[in-house]
Amino acid sequence: MSSNKDFQVYLTGGFAAIGGLLFGYDTGVISGVLTMSDFLLAFGGPAAVVRGSLPSSVSGSIVGIMLVGCFLGALLAGPAGDRFSRKYSIVIFALVFIVSAILQTGSFNLFMLLLSRFVAGISVGALSMLVPVYQSEIATKNIRGRLISLQQWAITIGIAISFWINYGTNVWFFGTSAAWRIPLALQIVPALTLAVGILFFPFSPRWLMAVGRDSEALRVLSKIRSVSSIECLDEYNDIKNEIDLEREQAVKSYAQFFYPPLRRRLILGVSIQILQQLTGINSVMYYAPEIFKQAGLNDQGASLLATGINGFVLIVATIPAILYIDKLGRRFILISGALLMTLSMLIMGGTMGVHGYTHFNETLGTVQVIIPNQTASYVIIFFVYVFVASFAFSWGPTAWVYCTEIFPLSMRSKGTSITTAANWATNCIVSFLVPALLESLTYGTYLIFGIFCIIMGIIIYLFYPETNGKSLEDMDLVFGQSIFAVKPCGEKVKPRMKSKEKHGIHTNQAFSHNEHIQIYRF
Repeated sequence: MSSNKDFQVYLTGGFAAIGGLLFGYDTGVISGVLTMSDFLLAFGGPAAVVRGSLPSSVSGSIVGIMLVGCFLGALLAGPAGDRFSRKYSIVIFALVFIVSAILQTGSFNLFMLLLSRFVAGISVGALSMLVPVYQSEIATKNIRGRLISLQQWAITIGIAISFWINYGTNVWFFGTSAAWRIPLALQIVPALTLAVGILFFPFSPRWLMAVGRDSEALRVLSKIRSVSSIECLDEYNDIKNEIDLEREQAVKSYAQFFYPPLRRRLILGVSIQILQQLTGINSVMYYAPEIFKQAGLNDQGASLLATGINGFVLIVATIPAILYIDKLGRRFILISGALLMTLSMLIMGGTMGVHGYTHFNETLGTVQVIIPNQTASYVIIFFVYVFVASFAFSWGPTAWVYCTEIFPLSMRSKGTSITTAANWATNCIVSFLVPALLESLTYGTYLIFGIFCIIMGIIIYLFYPETNGKSLEDMDLVFGQSIFAVKPCGEKVKPRMKSKEKHGIHTNQAFSHNEHIQIYRF
């Protein structure tokens, strides 16, 4: 295998993953900023400084308004990706992110902050959909999962960077606006790098063929593939056949998602993204300092430090996913991750319930969790890290990988935009609820998420077929079987064949794959 050609694919997909770094950085930076004293004074007044936090309604709004923007951005990204290309759409929304970062940094009242967070959400939501689609369409089936996992790895790197920057500015500029304005301003650097740099990388070859730029698509394939010219033509013809079949079947409007064969795929895609958020991961990320305070780290610096370590755990634990997702398969990784997250959440909630007690602070007007047993506190903190690591190697990358694989080319951008919007909508709902749940249910919050995690593993086992090792053009075969993934069956029928001469490419092998494809109806 030609390492130079493989390097080109990894470099392209890896650079695009900067979009994930923006997502991660913005997610992580706000969790630390929400606890900084000058930020509390600026947006909550002296009362917020005294109690050490903003009212749950305000902190929930600051986090949640961005998620509303993410939902909208994910929906906008689908049509934009089809119309302007995956590459140019990434440029557009990276520029939108730069505008939002400038507005966040200069915010002087709550309205301006909320508006800037909403604009940031539009960009993050769009990029969280566009980047995995772009990566999936330049990758081969053998490295597709690994390449898309780079997006999740970049997210974890962004979270970790933001945690440590928060910790550093809080130490060096404690009590001043620089402590929180600098972390928000630094978002501009990776966004500008992405907006300018992605222009020097190729368009998605599948998008090029979808808009009739076939010769350019063939040049891109030959540039980024480490295979012979015959194999490159085979892939070209597979994509061409799929496009022609979709055009004949009028697979191009959102209405197609309500009918077979796309209905099942949309349900699975939306469901896996909803389930990913019901693990509670983003609540742990957004409110990590508060969770560590509940576990006994009442000092602000100590909780920020523990949160920084949390970010490091995310980075390290995502590496196994990058290395093994294309070897172990999607199902095994998702099920094993669900089981480990269940164990972690139940132990966290159980330990807090047995060894902790709640105390209503009349002065501050808040419910505080007191854990007098230091060993119990360390157990909770340890299993926070186990939970984060379990998510990072499993549901973090794999849910995004799965959604970019399952839709046909003409509907991939639209389908992925809907599944991504479902992720952000659930994220928004959960993030609005978690502050109130942590105050009212305390340890019960973790038990609820633990129950969700075990349900997730069962659902994956029953309903989600394996997509590992299949080309994007072969997903009709994968999803043309029984709705139960553990008991595949189906009626085989012959597809309509395409003429070799129709495409103007003549090789003895070019259509050997497609001439033996069997499609399942369901």
